[in-house]
Amino acid sequence: MADIDEINLKKNLEKHPLKGEHLRTGRVPYPKHVWSPAGGWYAQPANWRMNTAIAGLFIFGLGVVVFNISARLENRPRMPEPDAFYPSRHWAKQIIEHERKQKELKGES
Repeated sequence: MADIDEINLKKNLEKHPLKGEHLRTGRVPYPKHVWSPAGGWYAQPANWRMNTAIAGLFIFGLGVVVFNISARLENRPRMPEPDAFYPSRHWAKQIIEHERKQKELKGES
């Protein structure tokens, strides 16, 4: 079955009016009448750098907002060990308050 498909493909390529054009130009021939919101084949909009920067800043800003909401809503039923590495130790209010109380208790003792 694969042999028949290869034969048909070769026959169609031989009949194609743009046969071998992609070898001369480096680009595969494509229909010019097709519209695409992304710009179509080989699109290179003039302001792609600015659009990419704006999209990157938007995604970064959205990440900051989500991070702040997550840090504010974080709730731990069990506090981390004093010497263990927990990155959220630096921004979670609950852990910061717990460690402050632990230091006060050690200072009083």
